[in-house]
Amino acid sequence: LQFLYFIGHIYIKMGFFDSDLRYPTVQSERRKHKKRRLVQGPNSYFMDVKCASCFAITTVYSHATTTVACKGCSEVLSRPTGGKAKLTEGSSFRKKADH
Repeated sequence: LQFLYFIGHIYIKMGFFDSDLRYPTVQSERRKHKKRRLVQGPNSYFMDVKCASCFAITTVYSHATTTVACKGCSEVLSRPTGGKAKLTEGSSFRKKADH
């Protein structure tokens, strides 16, 4: 449905929203700031990082502010940046489950 509004000498065509504001899509919620979402939640997470050389698994915070070394071989697994921590080449990760 569309509505025509007469303002002065101009007709303005108004349509309904393409999406319902009560049920936003997952993609639109991910793009929003963490405090402006329908249900507030953090952007950070913990992850299990597997070392490329010794295959030991270490838990690393996604926004770590210090360098994280492997427990087995002392190789650097991640280094801090301005936001998220950057993983080294060859190391793989998976997000830990939320509790």
